[in-house]
Amino acid sequence: MDIVNFDDPRDAPDSSDAARLERIRAALQRADYTVDGVERLLGSGAADALHRDLLAPAQFALDAREATGVGSDTAHPDNQLAALIRVYLLAEPVEAGMLPAVDDQVAAGLLDPRDQDGLVAARVDIRPYAIAEGETTLDLWVASDLGGLQVPEDQPLRRDHVVGIGPATANLAQLTPRGEVSRALDLGVGMGVQTLHLLRHVEFVVATDISDRALSFARFNLLINAEALELDPANLEARVSLRKGDLLEPVAGEQFDLVVSNPPFVITPRREGEDASEQYTYRDGGRPGDSLVEGLVRGLGDILAEDGIAVMLGNWEIHEQDANWHSRLETWPSTGTDLWVVQREQATPIEYADMWLKDAAENRELESWRVQFGRYLRDFESRSVEAIGMGMLFLHRAPEGATPVRRFETLEHQLEQPLGARIRDAFTADDWLRERENDDLVDETFVVAGDVTEERWTIPGDADPSAMLLRQGGGFRRTFPETTELASFVSVSDGDLTGRQILTAIAALLEVDQDALNESVLRDVRDLVSLGFLVPRWM
Repeated sequence: MDIVNFDDPRDAPDSSDAARLERIRAALQRADYTVDGVERLLGSGAADALHRDLLAPAQFALDAREATGVGSDTAHPDNQLAALIRVYLLAEPVEAGMLPAVDDQVAAGLLDPRDQDGLVAARVDIRPYAIAEGETTLDLWVASDLGGLQVPEDQPLRRDHVVGIGPATANLAQLTPRGEVSRALDLGVGMGVQTLHLLRHVEFVVATDISDRALSFARFNLLINAEALELDPANLEARVSLRKGDLLEPVAGEQFDLVVSNPPFVITPRREGEDASEQYTYRDGGRPGDSLVEGLVRGLGDILAEDGIAVMLGNWEIHEQDANWHSRLETWPSTGTDLWVVQREQATPIEYADMWLKDAAENRELESWRVQFGRYLRDFESRSVEAIGMGMLFLHRAPEGATPVRRFETLEHQLEQPLGARIRDAFTADDWLRERENDDLVDETFVVAGDVTEERWTIPGDADPSAMLLRQGGGFRRTFPETTELASFVSVSDGDLTGRQILTAIAALLEVDQDALNESVLRDVRDLVSLGFLVPRWM
């Protein structure tokens, strides 16, 4: 594919002809080029491997199928599906006659024109995507640039690369609360998959990006899925506003009930005089250190409507002089904004540089890789960076005059998905707790969340356990240490007795001071409610 000027949308898919897009969509649907269709043809193992960027199992499955002779039968209904998998998911040239609506796909810029042998090759990656809605599934298609495994081995990704569906994309979709709201912002829309999700439960979505090519891919993906998303192709602006601009600039002065963002958060060495053509727009924010993530955390609170939530992914630096991994993050939010950060992992500067050089296939040429690696390490050294934190950040507009929540957790184990409802519930619980002093809380009734169990560790021969833990089976799957008093409180929290009744009984049974017991236990009860172990009966 010829490379035109940097970030030139002319080599993005063409979405100007709604009738042509509908013919392409219908052809993909008839060929069963869906998530279920691909799995049916390849088998679950090979289909799952594709989601993890392993192409060989799918190639093996298709080769084995063709070895039986069925692949040469042009009348076989699955041969179009096999050809679509080869050309788009495996980036292999295929015979034009094997593909449905091939001329429309060429005209839309999805495929290169036929060569002298009658073969066509993919210009982009377009793959099936499914959104589960209750017991039904919404079949969609998402176009993006060809990924690192699909481009020639001697080429790194292009700098204006529009990234496809990956783990971060799926993670953000799982983290987003799905309650119905009026206005949402998809900040850094990329190819648009978060907006596809948002349109199922949001009246109006603003989607922004600094890249014209990304916005063109997003428009294509919205319009090819217009029927399923209940969009009017002739009046897309009635539901979606696609805007070009940097970070929060395109929405200055506006407010949103929900913000989702997978911003270009990768910490990349900068050099004086560089321009956008030297940056990977999908991941490099063009700012030094973690200042892009800092700027978003500082500014997002101002665009959140009352009780609004922002969900974003991010990386942040941990400096040698920092008191802990989150001491810098604590200072970032604006007044009146809750901040909750979950650190999923930490990387050393060496590990981090290696990760992102491989991500853009910059490790394919040895000398360039050495130069870039050195730039990363010198950049981190200049700021005394000890480690880089990676995880997810949740912001919430706190009630007027309330003390903002600051919650920082390191959770490196596997979490339940989806988590959007759990995040919404946590902020609702925080608001409820802010309205109640301990004297109010003691008269509430609580129930233990349905996924909570208790573990007791006892050394053989000891009468009492050496440790007691509450454990969440779902959600964030945390553990919470218990004292004897707290364990007694939780064990009878079934929604019948008030906190006061329970604490009075415990004080009498253990012969301890009532006031000291109340203060100790209710402090933990607040944490258990906030974290979802205990639930007020009304909730």
